[in-house]
Formats: sequence, C-alpha cells, structure tokens
Amino acid sequence: MNETIAAIATPFGSGGIGVIRISGSDAFDIASKIFSRSKTSPVGFKNFNSHRVYHGYIFNPTNSDILDEILLIPMKAPASYTAEDIIEIQAHSGTMVLKTILDQVLSLGARLSEPGEFTKRAFLNQRIDLTQAEAVADIINAKSMNALKFASSQNLGALKTQIQALREKLIGFLSVLEANIDFPEDVLAFEASAADIQMIDGILEQCKDFIKQHDDASFLKEGIRITICGPPNVGKSSLMNRLLGKDRSIVTAIPGTTRDPIEEGLNIDGIPFVIADTAGIHQTDDLVEIIGIEKAKDHIIASDLVLFLKEPGSKFLDAEFEKVIPLGKKTIFVINKLDIEDKPLPKLSEKYKDIPLIKISALLNKGITELKQKIVSVTLSQIDMGTSSVIPNLRHKKALEQTVKSLMAVKKGLKTHQEEELLAMDIKNSIDSLGTITGETASLDILDTIFTNFCIGK
Repeated sequence: MNETIAAIATPFGSGGIGVIRISGSDAFDIASKIFSRSKTSPVGFKNFNSHRVYHGYIFNPTNSDILDEILLIPMKAPASYTAEDIIEIQAHSGTMVLKTILDQVLSLGARLSEPGEFTKRAFLNQRIDLTQAEAVADIINAKSMNALKFASSQNLGALKTQIQALREKLIGFLSVLEANIDFPEDVLAFEASAADIQMIDGILEQCKDFIKQHDDASFLKEGIRITICGPPNVGKSSLMNRLLGKDRSIVTAIPGTTRDPIEEGLNIDGIPFVIADTAGIHQTDDLVEIIGIEKAKDHIIASDLVLFLKEPGSKFLDAEFEKVIPLGKKTIFVINKLDIEDKPLPKLSEKYKDIPLIKISALLNKGITELKQKIVSVTLSQIDMGTSSVIPNLRHKKALEQTVKSLMAVKKGLKTHQEEELLAMDIKNSIDSLGTITGETASLDILDTIFTNFCIGK
C-alpha cells in the first residue's frame, strides 16, 4: 500500500469540472513537477499548505506546454479521505484533457488505482470502518431521498456505533468466561446472572431487529419490483408508458406486440420502483410467444407487486387468475380502457374481494394518480421505516443471522449449564460475526468483493 495511486474521479464526458485524484507518499512531489501558479513561472512549486485551493496551470514536463488551467487542492495525511497525502486536480471535464493530465501523473511514478482503492485505503488506514465504506457506494447509487438518507446516516457511522456497542458487551461477557477457564481456583464457579441473560436477550433482539429492517426496507436500494400482466392487447404497454411519463414500450393494436419483458426504473413519492411490461398471457402454439409468456410468469414470481389488467367486456375468472398469480402475491386489479363505455366492467369474485381495484384509462390518463397512490400504499403497508436510521445490507444480514444462531446456542448452553469452554466458543463466534460487519474480522475475500464493485477513482 506504499505505492502512490491516481485516477480520474469523475465520469467521462464533456462538462464543467473533472477531478483527478492522487493519493500516496509521492502525491505532493508529483504535483510539484507538473503544476505552476502562473503561465510563465517554471514548475516546481512545493510549498503546499494543506486544505487550501491553489489556482494555476498543469504543464507537460517534457516540453513545457500548458495542458489546462486548473484548481489544485492538497490534503496532508492523516486529514484526508485516504488518511494519506492527497492531491486533487480540478480541471475542465473532457476525455482528452483528463486523460492527458492523468498520463502525466502516471509517467511520474504513480500507478492507476484499482476499483474502490481510494476507499479501501481509507478503510485499511482506519479512517472509516467497512459499513462506512459500503455506504459510500450506497450514496453514489441512491435511487431515492430515503435511500440517500439511510446511506448518509450509515456513512456517518450509525451502524458502526451500534454494532461496536453489541460487540463490547459480548467481549465483556467473554472475559468473565475466560477468567473462569484460565483461573478456576482464583474465581467463583461461573453462574450466569439475570443481568447476563438479559444482556444476551437484548443483543438477540437487536440483531433480529436489524434483520427485519433489511427485509422491510432493502427495496430502498434495489427498488420495489412491479410486474404488469394480463391478456394480450389489454393495455399493459400503454399503462407502463403512462406511469413512466414516456414511451418506453411499443404500443400497437396488434395483440402480442410485447414479447420480452421490458424493465424501467420508476420513482413515486420518493420511493424507487422497477416496473416491468410483459407479454400477454394466453393459450398459444406460437413458440416465440410461449417463451415470452414463460418469462412473464418468471417476472410475476420475482415481483413484489403485480398489476393484473383486464378490460371492459371481459370477465374475471378465478381459474385464470390463479394460474398466473402465486398465492399470497400482493396484487392490484386494474381495469383499463374506461374510455370504452358500452361494455360492462369485469368484477372480482367474492373469493378475491379484498384485492384492491382501480379503474383507469391509460389512453386518457384517467385514474393514473389514484393507481400510483395505491401502488405506494399497498407496497409500504407493512413496512415501518421510521424506527431506525440504518438499513443493513445483504452481507450484514447474513452476518447478523450467524450471530443470532450463535447466541441462541449460548442461551441454550446457559440453561443446560454447558461447560464454559463451549459457551466461550459460541460467544467468540458471535463476536467474530459482528466483526465482519464493521471489518474488524472480515477476510481478504470479503474486502476484495466489496471494493472491486466500486468505480475506479472512488
């Protein structure tokens, strides 16, 4: 980790500002070889004050050509993102100018950073823990204000603080067990107190609460999955286009126009959704249509909510519905084409009277607002996002589940007066599982997996 690294930290393309980041012990020296505070003064400026913005020019050191007028920000270790010396060069954003400046930096001894390497160094230098490092990626990829709020809270150490508090309680309990194991003659025989059992129960409940928070609110990162389904030519593609506010699906009067499922992101009241338009489900001998229908059914199974469409003049058939919609799947029954006024509307059977029913005309934009409101209320009906400031990710959830498993073994061992050595083993497993969340006991494989999913330059 002694090498100095560099990368373009902003997306490629034309724009106002592009940032090149250099981190490592040679960062200041490299900057001094290409930076000057004036057009005529030679490069070699070295009196950088940390956290000060310098206006100047980047020169090609081989021929003294000016490459760009820039702002340069030096940050001396440890008061920087990586806890190393950092130089940030704010140049004009353009693929050629940024690449040319980066090439000069690399030619002077830096190497191109690996994906996520700046954040990985921040973690390895103990400026942030692993939950905060992961939150950086969550902030970048946030699809809604709620997702951004939770990611920002985690980036500030909310989850880290809570996990560390749980570990400290278990470490204190483990020290008592180990004292009994190592010095049995010098201490009283171990007997778990009511406070000890209450402590274990409290940690168990906290871990279970974290797991529930993941299950309830992980959609804030990935988006709630909605599938639009129904017979051919019932207006599925028209509804998707109307919900999105743009023409994403092809709409024609020809049944079976949609073959492959079409997905698109959708935001309703700050809640992220992923909506899919699917092939019309019906009996057919057409091989291509059969494949499209099977894909539609796969989407329905994987979705969090189904919009089941029918139109005036058709009937709601229990057998048809049950063949398409899995038992217990959240569903909204949508009657489209209200503009057709001379045909009777389909009615839900008594068996499905509790399914919400919304009447719309995708063509005339009628009922769309009500449908959006119903989508939000149905999907969020059993979710409470106001009781926590963090949402554990899937990796955290698995570690918490392992913690719960180990602590349940501890509870059983306390009740059956299990030997201290076995109790200590389960407590250690709990401590290690919690440690993988913050990174204190995370393996190199876990670290590599996390940071290689970052973009280069972050």
